[in-house]
Amino acid sequence: MDPVVLFFLLGVTAGILRSELRLPVQVYELLSILLLLAIGMKGGIELARQPFLELLGQMVAVVAMGFILPLLSFPVLLRFGRLPRADAASIAAHYGSVSVGTFAVVVAYLGSRDIDFEAYMPLFVVLLEIPAILVGIVLAKGLVGGERLRESAHEVLLGKSIVLLVGGLLIGWIAGADGLAKLAPLFFDPFQGLLALFLLEMGLVTASQIGTLRRYGFFLLAFGVLTPVFSALIGLGLGWLLGLSVGGAVVLATLAASASYIAVPAAMRISVPEANPALSLAASLGVTFPFNVLVGIPLYHWLAGQLYALIGAA
Repeated sequence: MDPVVLFFLLGVTAGILRSELRLPVQVYELLSILLLLAIGMKGGIELARQPFLELLGQMVAVVAMGFILPLLSFPVLLRFGRLPRADAASIAAHYGSVSVGTFAVVVAYLGSRDIDFEAYMPLFVVLLEIPAILVGIVLAKGLVGGERLRESAHEVLLGKSIVLLVGGLLIGWIAGADGLAKLAPLFFDPFQGLLALFLLEMGLVTASQIGTLRRYGFFLLAFGVLTPVFSALIGLGLGWLLGLSVGGAVVLATLAASASYIAVPAAMRISVPEANPALSLAASLGVTFPFNVLVGIPLYHWLAGQLYALIGAA
C-alpha cells in the first residue's frame, strides 16, 4: 500500500482513538498552498515541452470532459444519495477531478508491461483538476443574476485554489524545467512528504466526522465503485476519438475514473467549507482509490484492448 495512504489511515485511527494529534491550521494552509502550486507547476513544465497548437484540440476536449463528469455525478448524489447540496457538489468535484496517486499507479502498470503512451499525459492531470473545482464551487453556491452573479464569478475564478493552480501552471509554462530547478527542493522534492502530512490531516478530519458516514455508507460504497467504471468508459471513448494509443487511452480512462484526494479537498476546504470532507474522502480515498488500484486499472486496460481490437477489425 502506498505510504501516503497509510498516513491517511494513521490520521483516521488517531482520530477514532481520540488522540491529541492535531496539525495547526497554519500548517494545513501552508501544505495546501505548496501542493496546489506544485501540481500546477508540474503541468506547466510539461506544457512547455509540448507543441501547444498541436495539442490544443486535445486539451480542449479533455477540459470539456472535466466539466461534464461532475455534472453527471451531481444529480445522482443529490437525488439518489439524498446528500445536502454542498456535499453533493463537493463529491462531484472530487470525481470530476483526478488522483495524482492513481495516475502514478497506471504509469507504473503500463511501464511494467512495456506499453507505451503519449508523453504529454501529465499535462491532462492538471487540466482535469481545474474545471471540476470550478463546477463544484458553482454547484455548491449557485449563480444568480446581478451583483450576486458578479460576486459568484469573482469567487469562482479568483478563489485561492484556482489562482494557485492556474498561477502554478503559468509559472511552470513560462519558466520551464530549467528555470524551476532551483525551486525543486521546496516544491517538487518533498512532494510526497507534503502529501503525506496533508493526508494525515485529512484522516483526522474524516475521523472527526465518522458518525455522518453511517447514514450514507452503503450509497457511497456503490457510488465509489460504479462511478469510476462509467467515467472510464467516457475516457476510453474520448481517447479513441482523439487518436490516442491504447496506452494513452488507458491513462485517460484511469484519469476519468479516478477521484481527487489532493487538490480538490484543499480547494473545497477553502471555497466550500460547509461541505463535509469525511464524505468526499470516504468515497474517493476509502473506496475509489483502492478499487482503481486493485481492479479498475486492469479492467480499463482490458476494455481498451477490446475497444481497439473491435474498431481495428471493423
